[in-house]
Amino acid sequence: MGLPARNLKEFIQYLKANEHKVTAAHAGVGSVSYATCALFNSMIKIKPAAVPFDGTGPAMNALLGGQVDYMCDQVVNLVSQVEGGVVRAYAVATPKRNPVLPRVPTTREAGLPEFQVSAWNALFAPAGTPQPVLDKLTDALDQALDDPLTRRRLLDLGSDVPEGQRRGQKALADLVKSEIARWAILKSMQWMN
Repeated sequence: MGLPARNLKEFIQYLKANEHKVTAAHAGVGSVSYATCALFNSMIKIKPAAVPFDGTGPAMNALLGGQVDYMCDQVVNLVSQVEGGVVRAYAVATPKRNPVLPRVPTTREAGLPEFQVSAWNALFAPAGTPQPVLDKLTDALDQALDDPLTRRRLLDLGSDVPEGQRRGQKALADLVKSEIARWAILKSMQWMN
């Protein structure tokens, strides 16, 4: 099926004009696709029907099969579909274009500069873990991220591999704190009930 919109501005116009007809897939409450679409929809002030799935795979299959109209998800789950022309990516919600999808504009370039979202992964340990153990885990993670094969695979998927000051225990603690403050807005939203 596919939507008629050719770019992010047209996509937003289409969603607003068809708010009560369109459906948005997500991979379950709390998933990246759930939170990202909740934020996106709140920013453009719409409340479309939300369709939950048991994971990204089933949500993507529903999108590809035309059972839902759109979904918001992380680049690593969509690269092959976008490159294959079976999914249209309107924008990436990061400050810079993703090197794996260089033709896809950022939300800043496409007209929704306030929509900035990045999915991330981290290694956590239980509270009270001795500092030497934390340091050893941090070093092991750094070695893994610096391994050429691991690094290449992550970059090929569209991941952003942090460097320097963006790594380590303090950087992670700062990121978690800022993300909690940033996503607190979802508590007050009633979009995906």
